[in-house]
Amino acid sequence: MKYLLSDIFEKPISGEWGKEANEDNIGFKVIRTTNFTNIGKLNLDDVVYRDIDENKYSNKQLKFGDIIIEKSGGSPKQPVGRVVIFEENSDDIYFCNNFTSILRPNEKVYFKYALYLMMNLYNRKEVLRYQNKTTGIINLKLSDYINNTSVDIPDIEIQKKIADILDKAQDLIEMKKEQIKMLDELVKSRFIEMFGDPVVNFKNWKKMLCKDVTSKIGSGATPKGGNSSYKEEGISLIRSMNVHNNKFIEKDLAFIDDIQAEKLKNVIIEENDVLINITGASVARCCIVPKKYIPARVNQHVTILRCKHEIILYIFLCYQLTNKSYQRLLKDIATSAGATREAITKQQIENLELIIPPMKLQNEFADFVNQVDKLKAEMNKSLKELEDNFNSLMQKAFKGELFE
Repeated sequence: MKYLLSDIFEKPISGEWGKEANEDNIGFKVIRTTNFTNIGKLNLDDVVYRDIDENKYSNKQLKFGDIIIEKSGGSPKQPVGRVVIFEENSDDIYFCNNFTSILRPNEKVYFKYALYLMMNLYNRKEVLRYQNKTTGIINLKLSDYINNTSVDIPDIEIQKKIADILDKAQDLIEMKKEQIKMLDELVKSRFIEMFGDPVVNFKNWKKMLCKDVTSKIGSGATPKGGNSSYKEEGISLIRSMNVHNNKFIEKDLAFIDDIQAEKLKNVIIEENDVLINITGASVARCCIVPKKYIPARVNQHVTILRCKHEIILYIFLCYQLTNKSYQRLLKDIATSAGATREAITKQQIENLELIIPPMKLQNEFADFVNQVDKLKAEMNKSLKELEDNFNSLMQKAFKGELFE
């Protein structure tokens, strides 16, 4: 049966941001779009606390089964309008922020089916016609979206069967991701087993300064014109959003032309270079540049570390810098000057003390990492197949082809 989205949801409830909570996090948990994933689930690892009047805004408290929709944000490559489901069973009170709204399913629709329905509409880019852009932010005209978008809704029992199939397909995806995550933890454990804590250095390895074990330490710049100067293709310009711990994220990778790249020729990235973020909330994140993104440059928020490989291997350096204890040290350095924005200077990087175990052990660790990376590549291929299967199932479900 055909319905408008406004027929299957209660009136949208706008989010609430409130005021800053005190130092003891006395307040209520507020979900932001940074807590969204692209698979309809929430990641609450860094949920914030805000001071919100519980009585005044009681109608805005999230309930189990609510769909949260992003109404401001997005990017040229990621339309605004992503959705996640709220499935927290705790007694904690949650709100969502003012960049989001709550869509509460009514009796016509099963809540999990509603999630997949909205995800499917988003994947089909139905949201694009309801976007507008003001002051650099992409907004979703939510009222227009739900009042003008019609959908076919089967009876509740069919909805539950479809949601169950999609849940199971998504569970397989989550299991595979967890297996990949466990491999990452295995490498971290192996580093500790072989070398111990690199800051405490209870194994008494020789130490050297970063400037003495590298042939290059340098950051770049943003081309004149900022984002508007980026190209659709060309030479990669790596920014802090691409650099995560032991992982390069391709999403939102920028490109510059040969003329722009020439102006950044002092920060040409070479194979096996290590990158470290030196400003902002992502400060201290560190990874190795995959070969396929070279030739490349970096902007001013990212520093290149080029190893003297007869002294320290790039894989060993990267895992030393991303070690939990060393990350804590780097973040302490970044906030030591009392500035409002975290930053690590070139001089501070030059003077970092690094443990330098025998090259034989560094090579042994690098071989272990390479073997694990091969296994991860196979698992990521399997993950891609599971994700493709999920997307295919979802398309069939909303074309009415799963239960004909």
